[in-house]
Parts: sequence; C-alpha cells; structure tokens
Amino acid sequence: MKQTFDSNKPIFQQVRERIEDQIVNDQLKEGDQAPSTNQLVNYFKINHATVTKGINQLVEEEILFKKRGVGMFVAGGAKNKLIQKRKNAFEDEYIVGMVREAEKLGISEQEIMEIIKKVKGSDHDDAL
Repeated sequence: MKQTFDSNKPIFQQVRERIEDQIVNDQLKEGDQAPSTNQLVNYFKINHATVTKGINQLVEEEILFKKRGVGMFVAGGAKNKLIQKRKNAFEDEYIVGMVREAEKLGISEQEIMEIIKKVKGSDHDDAL
C-alpha cells in the first residue's frame, strides 16, 4: 500500500478503498485476516478514528467481519460484492455520461464500440 493520500477525498475513504483494492486484487482473500486498525494507524501515521471509520464501513457492508479478540477478516463473497459495486459505479461515472454525449454528437453504438476497441488496442497507458 502506498502511504500518500489524495487531498480531494476523505482519508477514511481512501483507507477503505485500499483495503478494497487488496481484496479485488487477491492480495487479501476470503477468510484472510485484514490489517488491524492499529497496524493501519502506525503504517499511515493517521488518527485511529479515521481508520476506524473506514474499517467500520467495510464491516457494515459485510466486506470484513470481526472476530472478537482476534481481528478483522475478509468475508465470504467480499470480492464479488466489491467487483459488482465497482461495475455499477463504472457505469454511473463513465458509461452514462459517455452515451449521453455520444447521442448529442450523433455517434452511433457501432462507432462507440469501434472507438472503445481502438482505445483498448492502443499502447496508451492512460487508455486503460
């Protein structure tokens, strides 16, 4: 995990997203113990309440679960939940606006698909 934070987003949300990334990228698998709140506080050098807020959101969404006296663990189905959540966010944040703009410009569905294939097949790092 990188230690720097984006000043445009709450830190608790970024801590949460980093744990989510580890789950999606299989660095943390279902049943694995997640880093403790104290480990995250020491690693990131941030306030305990900030870390706790991010962790508690993951517990509320049943991505992590607590074993009293033992720690936090990745819940069964967590990766699939996160992937579905991110697919929905991707649609809302990128696809809806793209389709609306394409309609305004008279770009057909076929043209959109051709553009996507062109971008996907290019060597541009920022394209993917």
